[in-house]
Amino acid sequence: MRHPVTTCRWVLPALIIALGLMPAGQVSAQMPFWTLYSFGAVPGGGTQPNAGLVLSSNTFYGTTFEGGSAGFGTVFAVNTDGSGYTNLYSFTDGSDGANPYAGLVLSGNTLYGTALYGGSSNYGTVFAINTDGSDFTNLYSFTGCTNGAYPYASLVLSGGTLYGVTSAGIFAVNTDGSDFTTMYSFTNGNTNGSDAICDGLVLSGTTLYGIVGIGGTNGFGTLFNANTDGSGFTNLLTFNDGSDGADPYAQLILSGSTLYGTTARGGVSNNGTVFAVNTDGTGFTNLYIFTNANNGGAPRPGLVLSGNTLYGTAALGSGGVGTVFAVNTNGTGFTNLYTFAGRSDGLLPAGGLVMSDNYLYGTAMTGGSSGGGTVFSVSLIASPPLAMALSGANVVLAWPTNAAGFILESTTNLSPALWNTNLAAPVVINGQIVVTNAISGTQQFYRLIQ
Repeated sequence: MRHPVTTCRWVLPALIIALGLMPAGQVSAQMPFWTLYSFGAVPGGGTQPNAGLVLSSNTFYGTTFEGGSAGFGTVFAVNTDGSGYTNLYSFTDGSDGANPYAGLVLSGNTLYGTALYGGSSNYGTVFAINTDGSDFTNLYSFTGCTNGAYPYASLVLSGGTLYGVTSAGIFAVNTDGSDFTTMYSFTNGNTNGSDAICDGLVLSGTTLYGIVGIGGTNGFGTLFNANTDGSGFTNLLTFNDGSDGADPYAQLILSGSTLYGTTARGGVSNNGTVFAVNTDGTGFTNLYIFTNANNGGAPRPGLVLSGNTLYGTAALGSGGVGTVFAVNTNGTGFTNLYTFAGRSDGLLPAGGLVMSDNYLYGTAMTGGSSGGGTVFSVSLIASPPLAMALSGANVVLAWPTNAAGFILESTTNLSPALWNTNLAAPVVINGQIVVTNAISGTQQFYRLIQ
């Protein structure tokens, strides 16, 4: 997998005029950021990607809440470099479902997901589709009442069984659509929560852990566990809208015997929190409290863990449109990795992140060049500066020799970008790798990749 690390960060005005150069994909950022794909540019394409991505090899799979040929959302694929966007399926608001709100789960060559509406009773569906877009199957249509409705949450797959959450409770269904079971029904108004808005479950052995964003004793959400056979439901934690937070919509992550999550509200400034709690409900700790200044606020999606660092996104920021952040599992070292500008980079990062190598990938619900949202990446490696200067009939590019593993690429077109290794021979001068290219009259764009 090859990732962009830096594009040209500075050019002389004369060089811009001579070559028609524009800094490609650049926005103000603490860490290198790229808009890989903007939704809405393709007729019949998806828009509003509310959920995160699932990665297989060099391809991301995801859903959009709207758009597609019928306007009711899509399942899509896009390469990790932003190329090859494909609508795998467009929902019709018929028996197939409509408006997929949650992300996907992948097993072999099959993607499983949920649609929020549509189906036989317009209460949503569980579906399956192959990664090449073939064999779309409606596995189950919700009918309301005891079997639930409106599946906001992503699914969890274990063996041949899918587990999920609707507004009414926890359900299980086989991957062939058989043996649907309502494992546990949330009771309206009690400590178990009600009208569950939940991003998904996490499975450890035969125990499921989840969050209910509404309900509980104080109405601000609960954290629960239950066995995969539906027994043993336990309300582990009730949120109080104090320093502990409120409205914990995001999917939990599990490391050892510790669960990590976020709340969208609460905390000292009522802008949400990052928390940790033991799997038995003890040892609750607020790792970080957002203030909606430069550090962001309202962390709606879940987290991703690498080593001792948690990464996530928040809907608010200094520009009011979202951030990507990092914080250590002991609560130290909070870092705002990127603040969205709400333009070509997107705004409102609503889905969780995916980490691959030293890059974070995610989706922004709206914004981008066509206003339909974006797929983006953030590098966890600071990019080396790529300097450009005009020298007679040549353009001279240079970057530090201590930036190991980087090569120079160029292209004459950014839509689509067809990057090729720049063949000019490099030389080392005063600690800089220097490449000289003749100005041919054709515009050139340059980048360093690792």
